[in-house]
Amino acid sequence: MTLRTTVDFLLYDWLQIEQLNQRPRFADHSRETFDAVLDTCERIAREKYAPFNRTVDVREPSFDGEKVILPACTQEALNAYAASGMLSAAQDYDIGGMQLPYTVEAAANAFFACASVSIGASMLTVGNANLLMAHGSDLQKQVFALNEFSGRFAGTMCLSEPQAGSSLSDVATRATPDGADHENDLLGPRYRLKGNKMWISTGDHELTENIVHLVLAKIPGADGKTLPGTKGISLFIVPKHMVNETGELTGERNDVALAGLNHKLGWRGTVNTLLNFGEGRYPVRGSAGAIGYLVGQPGQGLKCMFHMMNEARIGVGLAATMLGLAGYYASLDYARTRTQGRPVGPAGKDASMPPVRLIEHADIKRMLLAQKAYGEGALALGVYCASLVDELHTGDKAQQHEAQWLLEVLTPIVKSWPSEWCLEANSLAIQIHGGYGYTRDFPVEQYWRDNRLNMIHEGTHGIQAMDLLGRKVLLDKGLGLQLLGKRIQATCESTSSTEQKQQATALQNAWAQVVQATGDAWQGDNPALSLANAVPYMQAFGHTVLAWIWLDVSMASLGSDSASHGRRQACQYFFNYELPKTSAWLNVVQSRDATCAHMPEDAF
Repeated sequence: MTLRTTVDFLLYDWLQIEQLNQRPRFADHSRETFDAVLDTCERIAREKYAPFNRTVDVREPSFDGEKVILPACTQEALNAYAASGMLSAAQDYDIGGMQLPYTVEAAANAFFACASVSIGASMLTVGNANLLMAHGSDLQKQVFALNEFSGRFAGTMCLSEPQAGSSLSDVATRATPDGADHENDLLGPRYRLKGNKMWISTGDHELTENIVHLVLAKIPGADGKTLPGTKGISLFIVPKHMVNETGELTGERNDVALAGLNHKLGWRGTVNTLLNFGEGRYPVRGSAGAIGYLVGQPGQGLKCMFHMMNEARIGVGLAATMLGLAGYYASLDYARTRTQGRPVGPAGKDASMPPVRLIEHADIKRMLLAQKAYGEGALALGVYCASLVDELHTGDKAQQHEAQWLLEVLTPIVKSWPSEWCLEANSLAIQIHGGYGYTRDFPVEQYWRDNRLNMIHEGTHGIQAMDLLGRKVLLDKGLGLQLLGKRIQATCESTSSTEQKQQATALQNAWAQVVQATGDAWQGDNPALSLANAVPYMQAFGHTVLAWIWLDVSMASLGSDSASHGRRQACQYFFNYELPKTSAWLNVVQSRDATCAHMPEDAF
């Protein structure tokens, strides 16, 4: 079964995405137009991305003192992607978009992530432009966002700093008004920024005419001090090259300097940088300080940035998913062709018999089935969350309200669950290859290295877990949790076969324990202890959600063909091997186990 077979099933048979064509925004579309987009992306991924996945891994970006050097295949892949129109796929017709459902856009982008996640780094450009379309001024949209959608400019997000990491409260980058007339710049209130940003993907390159940095910084008050915490953070557009009000480059370089390249375990084809803003290497308009234009209102920067961060989290989850599936496809092919060992009969192994293929061994099937359950389940979760984004943007008021709250609780899961369990799938792919899997003769070691970043990317596991248990499931008296519970219950009530009903009972029991653990975790008056086991809580929550997804998917797999049978088997595997793990995770949450929290430092 190919990736395309799985994508088609999830879009058309499971989610019935064609029903979106009844909405005015998507009225011009049909399965024919959706298929045309999928065909195009599948072809470009096959021709421009997949053949060069190893190339960009071994030929890492380098800096010659003036510019970043990348292999030619990176430029060719980006050009093909931009020419396909996928950068503006979901945008309005009148700005050159295709008005595609986000669900189709996300599914189409899956082909690029599977072919070479390290080349396909356009997620940030699209997210950057989407943020500006939501929060920027009309001219900021025209000058920056539209040029990103066309592929002329690229985009980044600049949050982390060397001394602060994920703690945005400790952002030290400062933005001060640029002259007495700073409020009168047509591109927005103009500031001078000084500070350092770390881990900036695509932070410097020559792939596009310009790079649009979205930078978080604090504006000092009249006393020279900034507000503590995240409330004082503002958001700024800081272009690499200065532009005028028509979007043309002025010939001036902004004071944004590449301080160094980060050399990573994986994702080596994507430039990752440390950037210095306002250090004076490129004085612009006669003085030091990078020129930035305020987006939205002062102090609202993090609120604006979450528009991009939440979108990126779905993208990271899908990237992790596709790496897991890439490893699955590679190890499945290897297991079908590699011969090793002999079957065990009543009298033991018969050495005179010819060796059998790896896939004939039960333990190999276990590892393959685990990969299938993790990867295809994660893909189903990803496109399901993408469909909620379409509900949020084009549904009626009730649908929008429900989608918003479901996304609140599911966004930490769609980011974190694939990044943990599809990484495990990559580990199993290496195991199936044996010693060869540990070498560069086969691609599975690269898939593992590339995927290891995703547990850190766009918020670490711990951050996602604390967000889920500490905020998302508690908002509005647990409304998101309640709405998710209703959807799980609806699936359980729709089961028909004896096996499905047994799975529904197991799912209901697991969900009941999740809900109970949510309340138990917050007993007492020690919030630090309540959050001490947030990661086990998130693991149990995620596994329960995936069990629900798999049950729902298996109920749509009605055929007698091998693909349908395979999905039902993967569902059975998940319920028999994976869902039982949730009880152990939730036990430490419910008991507020303090083993880790109370471990003395000197005892380590």
